Amino acid sequence: MPKAQNRAQDPARLSHPAGPLLSPDTRHPLDGLAVGAMIAMCALWGFQQVAVKLAAPGVSFVMQSAIRSAFAFALVLAWARLRRIPLVVHDRTLAPGALAGALFACEFAAIYGGLAHTTAARMVVFLYTAPCFTALGLALFVPGERLTALQWTGVALAFAGIAFAFRDGLATGERTLLGDALGVLAAIGWAVTTVLIRATTLARASATRVLAYQLGVSALLLPLFSVALGEPGVVALTPVAVASLAYQTVIVAFATYLAWFWLLTRYLASRLSVFSFLTPLFGVGFGHAVLGDPLTPTFVGAALLVGAGIVLVNLRTLPMRARAAP
Repeated sequence: MPKAQNRAQDPARLSHPAGPLLSPDTRHPLDGLAVGAMIAMCALWGFQQVAVKLAAPGVSFVMQSAIRSAFAFALVLAWARLRRIPLVVHDRTLAPGALAGALFACEFAAIYGGLAHTTAARMVVFLYTAPCFTALGLALFVPGERLTALQWTGVALAFAGIAFAFRDGLATGERTLLGDALGVLAAIGWAVTTVLIRATTLARASATRVLAYQLGVSALLLPLFSVALGEPGVVALTPVAVASLAYQTVIVAFATYLAWFWLLTRYLASRLSVFSFLTPLFGVGFGHAVLGDPLTPTFVGAALLVGAGIVLVNLRTLPMRARAAP
């Protein structure tokens, strides 16, 4: 199959869902289908931290991430074979791909390991500061990327949200400092991975290949991280644990990512990215409703600041793209 047709089937140059895109996309404005799909996916992404907590009595935290990567990698391989998307291509992406996979593994080790020391609601707020860290990284390391005044405002709001969230954890006496710090490190890792993909030969690779690099390498590294942390591994495959792992793997790491890529082939990418602010808000709500995570006025304000920061960072070029659209 010609390369152009492969690229049409498999959207290229795309980043982690809900993060800044690897290339601008000017397609159709959003309709009811796109809005509904984005709200549903943000809700699914927001529930993931809760699902991890629910499975923890049966499968230790980082081991869950290892199982997620392994099974999601198998699904991506099957998808690539079904759609005839080549995964082995001699295009000098092996080294940056392996590095991206290692960063991906570290990011998820921090997320899942951090959930052992903080609440699901707090983790999702810290994690979704990643778009703001990415904007800073792109401005520093990718030629032509500059922060607008709107973006600087968004970054400032998000960092203020981080400060208020840390202050809330210390004020309430909850022992969440380690988990909160790991959440911020995970956000930085997510941002570094996105900048790496944008600044190297991975920017010319298909989204499926980039995802395969990340999942494949992390599937090898995360079990080692789990053992190094002294985790008990799989304690009991209870129905809740199995359902949670299926949710994390099939729904989040595979189905929603493919849905995200499909939306990006049809709609304005900049408009889709704005919806990412909903994910931490859904995460906070699910954490409180399902797990009873405490919500103080300070923490709610911090979550809203982070959400506002995400919106402003992703709104950086909406007017210009709207004028450029056919």
